[in-house]
Amino acid sequence: MTVTSMFGWFARSAAEFPGETALEVGAERLTYAELSELVDRCAGRILERLEGRVPGRVGLLCGRTVSAYAGYLSILRLGATPVPLNLGFPEARNAAIARAAALDLVVHDGNDHLAPTGLDLGARALAELPPADLPPGLVAGPDDLAYILFTSGSTGTPKGVPLAHRNVVPFVGYLVGRYPAGPGARISQAAELTFDPSVHDMFLAWATGAALVVPSRQELLAPVEFINRKALTHWYSVPSIISSADRLGELRPGRMPGLRWSMFAGEPLTLGQARAWRAAAPNSELDNIYGPTELAACCDYRLPADPEAWPSTANGTVPIGVPYTGMEHVVVDGELLMRGSQRFPGYLDPADNAGRFLVDGEVWREAATPPGDAWYRTGDLVEERDGLLVHCGRGDQQLKIRGYRVELGEIEAVMREVRGVRDAVVAAHEGELRAAYTGAAEPGLLDALAVRLPAYMIPNLVEHFDELPMNFNGKIDRALVTAVLFDREEG
Repeated sequence: MTVTSMFGWFARSAAEFPGETALEVGAERLTYAELSELVDRCAGRILERLEGRVPGRVGLLCGRTVSAYAGYLSILRLGATPVPLNLGFPEARNAAIARAAALDLVVHDGNDHLAPTGLDLGARALAELPPADLPPGLVAGPDDLAYILFTSGSTGTPKGVPLAHRNVVPFVGYLVGRYPAGPGARISQAAELTFDPSVHDMFLAWATGAALVVPSRQELLAPVEFINRKALTHWYSVPSIISSADRLGELRPGRMPGLRWSMFAGEPLTLGQARAWRAAAPNSELDNIYGPTELAACCDYRLPADPEAWPSTANGTVPIGVPYTGMEHVVVDGELLMRGSQRFPGYLDPADNAGRFLVDGEVWREAATPPGDAWYRTGDLVEERDGLLVHCGRGDQQLKIRGYRVELGEIEAVMREVRGVRDAVVAAHEGELRAAYTGAAEPGLLDALAVRLPAYMIPNLVEHFDELPMNFNGKIDRALVTAVLFDREEG
């Protein structure tokens, strides 16, 4: 069976391995046959709600529940595009995403106070779903969108990043060969559905007949205990989870003997973190994975079995390695540019494409869809050493907080819209955000930001400045503001 869509990966495994576990959330466990039937029932309910009209884009506002995964697959089953929303985001942010994505419907798992006009597919609703008789021909084509994720945008508005089935089907095909799984394998789902590593986990499992095992947020605080209790074979998360586990004393030597594959992405993985994890999981391969949302995961590096053979890098981070099959790269003035089968077609709002691509050696300045062979400018600075790419930071104000991509400019733009704020600068140091502002903001500035921004984008501290310092070019001296906010010597 040739797979041409993301749902095709799941459908193939459901046909081949109907009795194998497909999904495990808490005490709930569904086989491929059970999940497939539930997916059809959910798809039928969506069509009923829309009076038989097949949707184009469907929002998914769910927690870590069976409803989230059955809902995700049911949207794909209809040939439609899932657009994950996040219960942890402010209502205004989810509403802005829903408008930008032009959603036909929002599916939720009982959170009707957040999506009052949506479709309830919570536990009680799932139990009452009747059998579905779906019309034939509900199949997505290669150029149809497999999903849309929203990332931080420098203008204050989240940017929609659509990926087509032709982008992510070969991506999953690469994963299947890179990380052997199959019936009996048990794969973690540490990422939220709004974070693109979730696609890696779901479809590595569902393309191979493995089980997707979903931890609660509480269980993520003790990952080693979860890995052992659930007998996981594959683990994928942000590297900061290593540091948290290490602080709790969880990473004792040999603590995770059954783990076979350990994958980390979303933040720089330090060699120190890698050594701590390897000691605790001595039988596991350990990969550092890189890739912006616009490319899915697109590079990786597997550390040698012998730590004595590990590379040494100037910044102490594990290399991001080499591009996946079907991807190519160039480095221009230190910036990594990539193109190939996994490159997204362009932002949902064409205006966001300006400046983000290189076409025939020139920066694409148009608010239009770029050519298919255009190079995507990642904004990441890299060096090439011994045939490997090493990540050396960002060339702009973008960074990662808890694995999420954050534009400091988006936080600043939202701050400037708060009554009384004249100007604002947000600085970051070692994963912490702090902000400076001028003007006379009313009390409750952080509360005002929380209405618009998710928790990981709220500064830990805001400080009033009479005036923001300027450099010799008449621009705000961000280095000096950062030094003051973090009480450090400049430079």
